[in-house]
Amino acid sequence: MAAAKIKKGDSVVVRSGKDKGRTGTVLQVLPKDNKVVVAGVNIATRHRKPSQANPQGGIDRSEAPLHISKVAVADKDGKPTRVRFEERDGKKVRVAVKSGEAIDG
Repeated sequence: MAAAKIKKGDSVVVRSGKDKGRTGTVLQVLPKDNKVVVAGVNIATRHRKPSQANPQGGIDRSEAPLHISKVAVADKDGKPTRVRFEERDGKKVRVAVKSGEAIDG
């Protein structure tokens, strides 16, 4: 399996869809489905009936998974960049293509 270019904790920019241009941090990566969950992006609402566990009921809002191709890692200036792998000091490191700087992850 190839190394992941987007990891949990990365700051990403949404490149397409209803949340295009919004930024957030990756909360979860789902590699089998090629999806990521980003904080504050792609909010799904669900209407809940009152129950014993939740007697008030109401509307639950939560982040839904996005396809991984819709997001790109944000560079230091906040703009999207691609990611490549380089070997630095004998270690495989993720590097931002635009700036050439190593991505902390």
